[in-house]
Amino acid sequence: MKVAVVGATGLVGSVMIKVLEEKKFPVDVLIPAASEKSAGKEIYYNNKKVKVCSIQQALDEKPHIALFSAGSDVSLNWAEKFAAAGCYVIDNSSAWRMNPVIPLIVPEVNIDSLKKENRIIANPNCSTIQMLVALAPLYRNFGIKKIIVSTYQSVTGSGIKGITQLEKERVGDDSSKFYARQIDLNCIPQCDVFTDNDYTKEEMKLVNETRKIFNDNNISVSATAARVAVRGGHSESVYVELEKKVSKEKIIAALKDAAGLILKTNNEEYTTALEAQVLVTYYANTGQFAEPAVRIGGLKNRLKKDGTIGEQIELACLICTMICTRAGYIKCNAHPPRSVPSDRTPATSAAPPAGYAVPATAAADLP
Repeated sequence: MKVAVVGATGLVGSVMIKVLEEKKFPVDVLIPAASEKSAGKEIYYNNKKVKVCSIQQALDEKPHIALFSAGSDVSLNWAEKFAAAGCYVIDNSSAWRMNPVIPLIVPEVNIDSLKKENRIIANPNCSTIQMLVALAPLYRNFGIKKIIVSTYQSVTGSGIKGITQLEKERVGDDSSKFYARQIDLNCIPQCDVFTDNDYTKEEMKLVNETRKIFNDNNISVSATAARVAVRGGHSESVYVELEKKVSKEKIIAALKDAAGLILKTNNEEYTTALEAQVLVTYYANTGQFAEPAVRIGGLKNRLKKDGTIGEQIELACLICTMICTRAGYIKCNAHPPRSVPSDRTPATSAAPPAGYAVPATAAADLP
C-alpha cells in the first residue's frame, strides 16, 4: 500500500511517520511530501533513508491514503486533487472540518458517519477530540444541554515555533516571539486569533465541531482556551449539564467501559501534564496511544490527551482495512477504529463539494 504524509518534515508529520512505523502499518511505499523548500531532504523509515518529495510528486505516485498535516492552505489546494485521483485523504487541518459534506470523524464517537464514498475525511481539533471522547457516553445515554469548557493547552499545539519560544525563554533568550506574550512561567488567555464575537478561533472550534460531530445544534457550548508553559499534554476542565437527571453512579457506569477512556474515581489519582508528556513519548516509541484520563468530582471531568495523531492513524486503519480486504494485502495490525453504537441519527454527507469528483472506480476499490 502506498501512503503519503503531506507535511512530513513538520512536527506532527515526523511523529506521524514514526507512529506508522511503530504500529507496523502495512506501508509498501512511504511517500513523505513537503514544500518545495524541503523536497530532496531525507528522513528515516524502518531504518532506511527515504527522500522527501514535493506534493505534486506525491500526487503523481497515486497513493492509496494521504495523511495531511501541512496547514489549511495546503489542504485546500491539494486535498481535492488527491481525492479525485482515487486517494483517501485524512486531513489534520481546519480546512474541511466545517464543510457540510465532509465528515468530521472521531473514531470512538461517530465512526458510523464515515461512508466508503468519503474520499476526504476531516480530523477534529485536538481539544475537541479529547473532550468528546469523554462526553460521548454521556451524550448517548443522557443527552447534553450545556457544555462549559476551559482548556489549558501546551505549546506543542503551536508546533515547533511555540516549543522554540518556550525553550529559549527558559534559558533567558527572548529572540523568538511566536506568541504575543512571554510564555515561559506564564499563562496566555489566547489560543489563535480573536473572531468578531470576541471568542478566539480555537474556542469556536470547540463550539462548532462539537455540534457537528454530535449532529446536534441545540447544545450550548462556551469555551475558554489558554496557552500554558507546558511542552506536551493539553488539559481541560469540563462542566456539563445533562438533559436527564441521573446519579453520579450512573455517570460512572456510562464512562467505565467507554472506548478510549481511563476512568479515575479516586480524587488523588489524577494525571498531570508531566505524566502526559511521558505518555506522548511512550506512544511515539511503542505505538500505544495516551487515552484521556477522566476524574469525576461533582460535575467536573479532568482530561488529558494529545490525540490528533492517534485519531488520524485510527482513521487510516479503517481505510486500510477496507482497501486491504479487497486488494489481498495483510490487514493492518494496528488498533482498529472503535465503532461506538448510537441511537441518534449520525450526520451524513450530501453531494461532493464544488470541483470534487469521486472517481468511477472508487467503489470497486472497497469491499
